[in-house]
Amino acid sequence: MPKNKGKGGKNRKRGKNENESEKRELVFKEDGQEYATVTKMLGNGWVEAQCCDGEKRLAHIRGAFRKKVWITQGDLVLLGLRDYQDSKADVILKYTPDEARMLKSYGELPDNIKINDTQIMEDSDEEVNVEFDIDEI
Repeated sequence: MPKNKGKGGKNRKRGKNENESEKRELVFKEDGQEYATVTKMLGNGWVEAQCCDGEKRLAHIRGAFRKKVWITQGDLVLLGLRDYQDSKADVILKYTPDEARMLKSYGELPDNIKINDTQIMEDSDEEVNVEFDIDEI
C-alpha cells in the first residue's frame, strides 16, 4: 500500500467558495461581445443562448469556467462573438441576479429580457389547481 503523502483528497481540491460574498466590479459589453439569456442546456459544455440582438446562438462554456461556475437555464451571460462563425459564441461571464438587475437599471439590457429571480417571483402569485382522476387509469 502506498503512503498518502498529499495534503488531502478531492474535497480539499474543491475548497471553499469564499469569493461568493465579495462584490465584484460590474463588467459591461465591449466590441465583439453580446448579452444573452441561456435558453437550453445542451450538454458537453454547450448552451443555446438568446442574444439581445435577436439572434439565437450556440455558446461554448470554456473549461476553467465550466468547473468553477454553474450555468443553468435562464441565467444572464456575456458572450464573446466569433469573427469566423456568427452562429456560435463563447461564454465569457455569468452575471448574478443582482448584477443583471443593475445592468437593466443602467439601460444596458432591453426591456424584453427577463431576469431569473423576477420571473420566479411573478409566477408564484398564481395558484395552480390540478385534479387527478385515478378511476380513469
